[in-house]
Amino acid sequence: MDSRVSELFGGCCRPAGGGAGGVMRGRGGTAPGGGGSGSKAKKKNGRSRGGKANNPPYLPPEAEDGNIEYKLKLVNPSQYRFEHLVTQMKWRLQEGRGEAVYQIGVEDNGLLVGLSEEEMRASLKTLRRMAEKVGADITVLREREVDYDSDVPRKITEVLVRKVPDNQQFLDLRVAVLGNVDSGKSTLLGVLTQGELDNGRGRARLNLFRHLHEIQSGRTSSISFEILGFNSKGEVVNYSDSRTAEEICESSSKMITFIDLAGHHKYLKTTIFGLTSYCPDFAMLVVSANTGIGTTREHLGLAMALKVPFFIVISKVDLCSKATVERTVKQLERILKQPGCNKLPLLVNSDDDAVTAAQQFAQSPNITPIFTLSSVSGENLDLLKVFLNILPPLTNSKEQEELMQQLTEFQVDEIYTVPEVGTVVGGTLSSGICREGENLVVGPTDDGKFLRLKVCSIQRNRSACRVLRAGQAATLALGPFDRSLLRKGMVMVSPEMNPTICSVFEAEIVLLFHATTFRKGFQVTVHVGNVRQTAIVEKIHGKDKLRTGEKAVVRFRFIKHPEYLKIGAKLLFREGVTKGIGHVTDLQAIITKENGLEESLGPGQLSF
Repeated sequence: MDSRVSELFGGCCRPAGGGAGGVMRGRGGTAPGGGGSGSKAKKKNGRSRGGKANNPPYLPPEAEDGNIEYKLKLVNPSQYRFEHLVTQMKWRLQEGRGEAVYQIGVEDNGLLVGLSEEEMRASLKTLRRMAEKVGADITVLREREVDYDSDVPRKITEVLVRKVPDNQQFLDLRVAVLGNVDSGKSTLLGVLTQGELDNGRGRARLNLFRHLHEIQSGRTSSISFEILGFNSKGEVVNYSDSRTAEEICESSSKMITFIDLAGHHKYLKTTIFGLTSYCPDFAMLVVSANTGIGTTREHLGLAMALKVPFFIVISKVDLCSKATVERTVKQLERILKQPGCNKLPLLVNSDDDAVTAAQQFAQSPNITPIFTLSSVSGENLDLLKVFLNILPPLTNSKEQEELMQQLTEFQVDEIYTVPEVGTVVGGTLSSGICREGENLVVGPTDDGKFLRLKVCSIQRNRSACRVLRAGQAATLALGPFDRSLLRKGMVMVSPEMNPTICSVFEAEIVLLFHATTFRKGFQVTVHVGNVRQTAIVEKIHGKDKLRTGEKAVVRFRFIKHPEYLKIGAKLLFREGVTKGIGHVTDLQAIITKENGLEESLGPGQLSF
């Protein structure tokens, strides 16, 4: 796939040919892996509220792991059985990091049997008791009628179980917002997070801008963060009703952190930094219905190159005719189905589609949901909220625990000076656990040293936090530590880690696009995680030059100062129209005396 991503950067759009097959529109589509035998014989099996659907007679068999549980019925269980069901619910909630989905009326092998009205009512009552026992709430996502050799109408019900958060451990998903300039990214975020529709002239986006020139031009040039919460009942929690960020965090059991990135091409390096450094779980690609694709192709290529799952929002549908919106949708479908993408578009037209899209999107990397909405009229805005509410995390609790067992590593992405607080750094904890008062080392400095420091306090989503866990983003106050000694791209790690740094490294790359030939001596800007620095090509192994689409192992040398890299880290490089991706394969580590550790006491330094 990687070698074909180049078509998105430099190639022309291919006509719709083979690709990923037909587009999935509404409820007519079939879930991946859900076909099974006998789908023709029972084609009418499964009627949704609002009309008939061609649902498969089987769901995929229930998995031992994961947060999805099938239950045929839960009618009057014995006390022993009830306790067993509660234990099972705790396991599913742990697997989903606070969220679980129960399919009532479905056998373990996935057969859609359904329950009568009375049995379903009793089963939901039991499920509610189970949820109360573990401190969770339940929300009915959807009901479907099934024909299962019975004259009595039978239903299956899909229920979301969400645990009320404790110790600030709400589920936090990061969504990077990409798209062409003037596509309505900041306006859409303003409407979602402020709870008020736009006036058609950009009023909703004013609270998101960080600089005066952004307000004057209406264009985002920096990276900003906005939060949207959902409580345990699935209700939206945002800044409406004069809530503060702290109140949103306290009331929410699930938090969506939007990373608003720049759309204009001249701010591309900032956009790439946001994608590589902030480790988003998902990307939301915003396309304007009235102006078409534009830079979207390049942003789509970036998301695919970095393997970030993405969904698409077509905005400003209130400005266009239905035919114009359909033409934009078809353009996107054509791009998504070409061999470089090989995606299966799923157009979301109802709540039922939004639930299906959220579940299939997380399970299958090929599904790409498409929403058409307006930030002015509010058309289909609720469908996006339903999707975000149900969207599950990509990592399960086991992977999270494994990361937390490792030594502490915090990526420095932002640096501030706050009055009466001192130096503050913002970033993401890649591994381990970070606590208030913990002693860490930060580096590498320009001469390859690491400096000792102390974490004075932690803030996460603008509210105080005592413990930071792997995968979470936060700001750390460092007290009197000299800000001039810090820069973006540094890491704060546990002193026991013995961090390795390098100026020379090798990477296996694919040249996505280059106008001529890529040779020794060429200079590019390299992005690896939160590292962004110019590097020179020292050697191309086995070749003299590279052309678009070719692979090779290349040796790079940073031209300014050494950096902290890890083998296997994803790499993206660019220079003008030249772009390439790859991963780090080898490091030439720099060994410094006493591990290069120093202690910083404000402006002065003390070696030890």
